Amino acid sequence: MKKTAQRRSLILQKLDELGEVNVNDLSEMLEVSEVTIRNDLDKLENSNLLVRAHGGAFKTNNIALTVTEKRKINHDIKRLIGKKAVSLINEDDSIILDSGTTTFEISNNLEKFKNLTVISNALDIVNNLAQYENLQVYMPGGYLKEFSMSLVGPMAERNFKQLYCNKLFLGIDGMKANAGFFTHYMEEAHLNQIMIDIAEEVIVVTDSSKFKKSGLAFICGFDKINKVVTDDKIEEADLKMLKQHNIEVIIAES
Repeated sequence: MKKTAQRRSLILQKLDELGEVNVNDLSEMLEVSEVTIRNDLDKLENSNLLVRAHGGAFKTNNIALTVTEKRKINHDIKRLIGKKAVSLINEDDSIILDSGTTTFEISNNLEKFKNLTVISNALDIVNNLAQYENLQVYMPGGYLKEFSMSLVGPMAERNFKQLYCNKLFLGIDGMKANAGFFTHYMEEAHLNQIMIDIAEEVIVVTDSSKFKKSGLAFICGFDKINKVVTDDKIEEADLKMLKQHNIEVIIAES
């Protein structure tokens, strides 16, 4: 019998080869019970490494990475997007910074403001904001989603509903041309929807690679978004599609 980590690695390898796997086949191949395989699949789905289905699982190309891992991806581009997004903020604004590595870059560039209210559910962002003396920082609470270092759940939702802001800077994990914007987690998607409802203006901040990906949880359609701040690698088709939905596209150029 193979050890748990080795067994799950082999499941992912098989999934990568075939696109889908079957509980019965995996049980025979790995010489363990079907109950063990189902437990493996459940654990892998919790990490967004696959999508469970009746009798097996399907491959997902949208693996949810930890915050530390995500920061290493397109870091220079995210820094440019963060700086560009800050140019949309006015003195005396109230803003929400959604959890995410691109929104984190916004929090790195707020030193010029004398009076700014910042609301965030992200532990790393709130910790970073502590370096500024002139910000009013609010953290609505909730329970910790470790992968994204964000606070979600009923407490966060209830407290966000009592707030209002001028601008929401929203991070995403993917965009589908025929649907809208997505993230990997249902709890985050639900909280994002509440953020959208309490914001005057909704601004998506994302590198253009996300336009070729999707997520398991739907956030909103194009009609809820006012602006998208992205990089100059955005494809013409995506640029045209966003503009057709009356979304202003702002390019952060190097």
